Order: sequence, then structure tokens, then C-alpha cells
Amino acid sequence: MTGIQQFIVPEETLPLRLDLFLSDQLEGISRTQIQNMVKMGKVSVNNKIIRKPSFLVNSADTIDVILPHFEENTELIPENIPIDILYEDRDVIVVNKPAGLVVHPAPEHRRGTLVNALLYHCKDFVISGDPIRPGIVHRLDMYTSGVLVVAKNPESYLHLRKQVEDRAFTRRYYALVKGVPKSERGIIDASIGQSFVNPKIMSITGVNAKNAITHFYLREKFSSMSFLELKLDTGRTHQIRVHLRFIGNPIIGDPVYGFTDYSALNLPKNVILALQKLPGQALHAGILGFIHPITKKYFEFRAPLPEYFQNVLNELRNTV
Repeated sequence: MTGIQQFIVPEETLPLRLDLFLSDQLEGISRTQIQNMVKMGKVSVNNKIIRKPSFLVNSADTIDVILPHFEENTELIPENIPIDILYEDRDVIVVNKPAGLVVHPAPEHRRGTLVNALLYHCKDFVISGDPIRPGIVHRLDMYTSGVLVVAKNPESYLHLRKQVEDRAFTRRYYALVKGVPKSERGIIDASIGQSFVNPKIMSITGVNAKNAITHFYLREKFSSMSFLELKLDTGRTHQIRVHLRFIGNPIIGDPVYGFTDYSALNLPKNVILALQKLPGQALHAGILGFIHPITKKYFEFRAPLPEYFQNVLNELRNTV
């Protein structure tokens, strides 16, 4: 497996620092690590080695990265990890990812990921795309549950990846949030970029940011929380979590962008107990639709809310 990964800066991108651009592309590698890689001559732009992390890249620039030791030499080990398979054929596999399962290996999660599980369960899996993230065309955060499709061969990978880039996937999420939105439906149109205060998280910003659009629909409201359905027009890192925090309705159970101080909500004990069983943010990818890369037929898959999420809703309903 090659240790070189190539990126092409998207059209209409404003001049952007090289380290910032790569921080958004290389999940699991810190900005400090990226800066060190640049200084060591591991990154080239348009076939010229660049040693300044502050170097500005522009639209259509081609960036080649020699990935760190972990990426170059890690062998993906198939692991017998149980996974909920919603559909599988020789070209794609659709799974209902549980909260707590990392999608692909990273320095802090070298084993025990969905990729390791797929390599065990899918004997006909052919490595495609990034060698450490084979077949992965879109992702869910570690503690976000729900439907995810993975390509099992190079042809399927290219077709599905194109759909993601063209925003052709149908994606519906469900979230439990603090408070009640000001309207029953709305559009959050706010650009997202890396936080200048903490580069490990994302924030609403107009500097080195990408446009991000989320539609929300109020499904149920309770005294101190709301149950929302969300539709994505874009797929930025942590988009839903950042956007809901931005409008004043952070996701319940999210320790980074959301709300976890349940005692401040003056809720009955049964609701508090149910909330304490959340493994992370109450965010679930409930619906995923795409054009099958080979048959060209539209497929749509649904995954029910996890039991712990449903239990919170049931307890909230019992208090109304």
C-alpha cells in the first residue's frame, strides 16, 4: 500500500494556508504533526516540495503528501467485530453503525474500527481509495449512529465518491437538542472552518471556511428539549453539531459542541437516568439514499433509533 496521498484544492477556494488545508483533509493527524511533515519535506505542491506550513495554496493546486509512519506501514487487520449489515452485494455494503465505533483507523484508534470489521466480514472486499480508509466515501462521527455505505471495489468507490462530491446522497438525521428552535422548520446557512481557539474542533467562521447548509424540521417539543429531523445539503466535518450549537439548540449528550448538564434542566429522575445512558451525542443518521454504482437504481435505507435514544424520547413523552 502506498504511503502517498494526493489532494486537489477545490475550485473557488480562497488562498489558504497549506497546514490548514491539510488539517481539514487528514483526519486523525494533528495540525502540529502536519506542520512537522511539511518542514521535513513530506509535502509537495504542484510537484515542488514546500517546507513552509504557512505557504498559501490556491484553487486547482495539486498537493502530494507522504503520510507518516503509521499510515505508511500499518497493515489493516481483519477483526471479528459484530456489525449490523442492512444490505450487501458484491459492490457495496450498507451498515447501521453503532455509537462508539470508529469508522476507520487513525493514530489514536489503530484497531477495532468499522474498516477492520468489514475486512473480516467481506471476503470479497477490494482495497480502494485511501489505503487506511478503504472504500470509505463518507463518515459518521464516532458517537453518531446510523446508516453508512461503503464501496467494496474501486469502480463502486469512484461512483459513490462522485455522488458525495455532487451532494447527490439523500441524508436524514435525527437529533435531540436543548430548547426549542424559534421556528418549526428552517435553514442554517453558515460557513464552517477550523476553530482558531482550538484547532481540533470546528466553528462558524468566515475565515478559511467552507459553505455549509443544514435544514431542520421540528418533530416533537418537550418542556426543555426538542426532537429534530435534519437534512444535509453539504457534508462538512461536525456540521450538524456545530450548526445546532450556532442557533442555540446544542445536541444533548455532545461533550464538545452540545449540552450534558442534565441537572440544570429540572427534569424528572426517570428522564435524567435515561439521559445518563446516552453514550455520546443524541444524533442518528436515520435515512441514507444513493444511486447504486453499478445497477444505477436508487437505493434507500433506514435505521431505527438506537434503544438508548428511543428510551429518552419515551421518558420525555411520559412527562408531558
